[in-house]
Amino acid sequence: MTLIILGSIVILFGSLHGATLWRAARHEARAIRSHPPEGQFLTVEGHRLHAVTMGSGPDLVLIHGASGNVRDFTQGLAQELAQRYRVILFDRPGLGYSDPINRTGATIRQQAEILSAAAAQLGATRPIVLGQSYGGAVALAWAVHCADRISGLVLVAGASQTWDGPLSRYYRTLSHPWIGPLVIPYLTAYVPDSVVTAELESIFTPQLPPAGYSAHIGAGLTLRRACLRANALQRANLNGEIAQLVPLYPQIQTPTELLHGSADMIVGLPIHSEPLARQIPKARLTVLPGIGHTPQHNAKPQVIAAIDRAAARAGLN
Repeated sequence: MTLIILGSIVILFGSLHGATLWRAARHEARAIRSHPPEGQFLTVEGHRLHAVTMGSGPDLVLIHGASGNVRDFTQGLAQELAQRYRVILFDRPGLGYSDPINRTGATIRQQAEILSAAAAQLGATRPIVLGQSYGGAVALAWAVHCADRISGLVLVAGASQTWDGPLSRYYRTLSHPWIGPLVIPYLTAYVPDSVVTAELESIFTPQLPPAGYSAHIGAGLTLRRACLRANALQRANLNGEIAQLVPLYPQIQTPTELLHGSADMIVGLPIHSEPLARQIPKARLTVLPGIGHTPQHNAKPQVIAAIDRAAARAGLN
């Protein structure tokens, strides 16, 4: 009797899991149809990366944050910058339409090295590099480990220092070696896009997202299985990777502009950009009063001005 019950449970779970995988695949296909790639695909060191380019002028690379993709910049900021810069946007490895480069999530150094190689493949051998939030850590790794392939550094609410506290249960679960791959398909299959959209919009606090943000960003892209897994692994490893990077900040000789909102409750100004301004010899910090974690949307003029300052300091304008 026990074997019959056990066998029934296994059959039921197998049926449920099979149905879940089918539903997850349908959800992913729907997200791809509604929000297809905006740019081109490059093969760099055997890995496929998604890149969007626009405009002309000095080369400028934009690196998005956690759970994001190039669409975080293509709702206006990139188009404005393209009036006087050649703007290059990448989906970071494992996110958006860029393939993962390994099964561990890719370190910030690995991401910096492959993105700098991709930029060079597009003819941008020494671009200005802007990173937002998690992308700021990648931009810092670029400035440290690819110092001959960068002319200016701009961090927008960038993560740059270690912090106290445990990893959240969400990221612990999704980054776990076997629990993560088991649980993630259920999120892809059954979590509505509206839940992801609401979570993404909460990042704007105390501001609101710009009009049309929800429709443009494509929440379903974030819910794809590979993206959930890569993002969780990258987030789980970030604190330790930053700990290795911090002692190297004084080596950065690149003209550096830091922008950070005083109301940022996600990547705190006193924890991150204020100490970073003291650690990098050529760093200049601009504090944005009352602005939260998304200056790229809620303080675009100040972001553009910081890029212009970095370009001028690098002798590009």
